[in-house]
Amino acid sequence: MAFDDKVDNKAEEVGGKVKEGVGKATDDERLEAEGKADQAGANLKQAGEKIKDAFKS
Repeated sequence: MAFDDKVDNKAEEVGGKVKEGVGKATDDERLEAEGKADQAGANLKQAGEKIKDAFKS
């Protein structure tokens, strides 16, 4: 996995956690759900990159 991809995916994951936290704090269900979706997308991308790395080795 390229270092840039790792950083981008981690940034997206952290951003999702922030959105989820703000959504919970403000009782904004839409923002909370959006944060969870961002985290799930980032985790999925990370998994895909790890699979690609496994086949390159």
